[in-house]
Amino acid sequence: MKSMEEMIQAAQQAAETIQTQMNDMQAKLDGIEVEGQSGGGMVKVRASAKGRILGVTIDESLMKPEEKQMVEDLVTAAFNDARDKADRVSNEEMKKMQGGMGLPPGFNLPGMS
Repeated sequence: MKSMEEMIQAAQQAAETIQTQMNDMQAKLDGIEVEGQSGGGMVKVRASAKGRILGVTIDESLMKPEEKQMVEDLVTAAFNDARDKADRVSNEEMKKMQGGMGLPPGFNLPGMS
């Protein structure tokens, strides 16, 4: 049987490994790009899977003062579409990482749900 000191050391090493993997995952998610669209592609929002907005593209045909409210609504919809896609990609990547750790399905570590 292992001594208490050996078990504590093993737990600390496991925690450090998980922290390193979490940091690596965050960097990976920031490098994955998703695109949300609305208005049939007239408004596009690019974001990282981590949720950082990278850019907004608005079709020139929408650039009229009388279309301001509609453009604002389309930008909001495109942003929400990008955010949903980013969340899905992030969740998929986290599940892959958890599987690689040998954790049982449904087991949630703090910061991974």
